Amino acid sequence: MSDNLVAKYGDARLPRYTSYPTAPAFSAAVGPDEYAKGLENIGKAGPVSVYLHVPFCRSMCWYCGCHTTITRQDAPVVEYLDVMSQEIELVSFAAGNDVPVKNVHFGGGTPTIMKPQEFTALMAKLRSAFAFEADASVAVEIDPRTLTAPMIEALGENGVDRASLGVQSFDPIVQAAINRMQSFEQTETAVVGLRSAGVTSINFDLIYGLPKQTVQSCVETVRLAAQLRPERFAVFGYAHIPAFKKHQRLIDEASLPDARQRNEQAEAIAQELEKAGYVRIGLDHFALPEDELAVAAREGTMRRNFQGYTTDDCDSLIGLGASAIGRLPTGYMQNHVPLGLYAERVASGVLPTAKGYLLTEEDKLRGRIIERLMCDFEVDLGRLSGELGFDTGFLVERNERLGELVADGVVTIRDNRIVVSQDARFMVRAVAAAFDAYFGSLGRTHSKAA
Repeated sequence: MSDNLVAKYGDARLPRYTSYPTAPAFSAAVGPDEYAKGLENIGKAGPVSVYLHVPFCRSMCWYCGCHTTITRQDAPVVEYLDVMSQEIELVSFAAGNDVPVKNVHFGGGTPTIMKPQEFTALMAKLRSAFAFEADASVAVEIDPRTLTAPMIEALGENGVDRASLGVQSFDPIVQAAINRMQSFEQTETAVVGLRSAGVTSINFDLIYGLPKQTVQSCVETVRLAAQLRPERFAVFGYAHIPAFKKHQRLIDEASLPDARQRNEQAEAIAQELEKAGYVRIGLDHFALPEDELAVAAREGTMRRNFQGYTTDDCDSLIGLGASAIGRLPTGYMQNHVPLGLYAERVASGVLPTAKGYLLTEEDKLRGRIIERLMCDFEVDLGRLSGELGFDTGFLVERNERLGELVADGVVTIRDNRIVVSQDARFMVRAVAAAFDAYFGSLGRTHSKAA
């Protein structure tokens, strides 16, 4: 792939397409009433997943793009967990206590900022509010720098079988530039402890495109990380959006790599992980060959949601906590972001839905196309037409963005089948955007495509 095309598509700012439509399309016209109506029959469509957002950290990593608040005190966390417990009751009442739960995911922020007893109490609340399946999976995002032995024990006792650890980079120069000092030893201690507590699947998050990062530092980070043999890696490109995340202004923009350098770093990480025995999956994930995500990728059953690539096949997601986004068969719902407003709504006995989006049949079709492109780098439009009873011809005809991608050799179209070229897969988000009816019309800045 030429440098011109890398610059043309790799430097474009595009959604990550963990949902469709993406969050900028959400509207305040969709609120608590629509959410309550959608919850009424949620359990009848099969098991659901639950996401709990814990928006607190002990220190701010300057690259962070998450909704989080820095606190040195425990009181704000305790108060927030009490509000979240009340929200669980509200949702359970609206949905009915017999809703089967298959997957639970704690995200943040730093979920393990909770005390062990607080995590145990929250899990007990969830189990009393919903009907957990016998083999329900529980995943937690973890900052190895603050993980304690008592918390590890509590995670094991409460059925946590998956953990995602933030690593980003082991290069101390890069760590200093992003305000996140984390040694290999801290990470190793966390992994050993989690394994002993019964966590069977561990994921490491790595980031490229960080300030002062080089190809060599990326490679050295992978070599160290691979020694700990996590089942999966998620490798993301740093999204520099200081207009939305003011703390990112602390990063020296002059030290950020350009599009070509970002692509070189991403490819170097991919090659090193493949050397270490990991299979490349989708746009930015890697897994050991026997891992269920690798199996799903081979079989074409992999999905994509707000956590990235996944084997989670639930069609509904209940989002709990400030800023959390849920997905129902009817559409998406997002809670209020400000902690005070979120707490106020819950205290008044109202579902804290701030905005959402109700899906049309065309949205569902476009969403399926985008998901298959993001997961498989190809999509059979004819097959989808048959499955959904929806003619897909209009999505290709007069589609100028798609035509340009074809002319540039990024994709091919044959027999109603769209395939992303092997050497252009890192541009798949640009291909997905060609099927996004809202792209470019919402006034939102996204992360770079590569």
